Amino acid sequence: MCRNIRTLYNFEPPATDEEIRTSCLQFVSKLNGFARPSKPNQLAFRRAVEQVEQAARQLLNFSREAEAAKARARAANRFGVSERRRRA
Repeated sequence: MCRNIRTLYNFEPPATDEEIRTSCLQFVSKLNGFARPSKPNQLAFRRAVEQVEQAARQLLNFSREAEAAKARARAANRFGVSERRRRA
């Protein structure tokens, strides 16, 4: 569907605010069928972009936290370091 939208699920470097916003704008434009909304639809278009952006940020943040937790668990398993010992 949205072949030109870049994948933002990167850890190094993390996606910038501008990249997230641009991706959301492209997505909503693709759904709408027009690059720019008509005057009567501008408010709805802007709100849709904001809502998609909020959802994208939540998804990216959750994904990063989940992957970090997995990495900590792998490291603890591999090196035998407990969570309690690492924090001390």
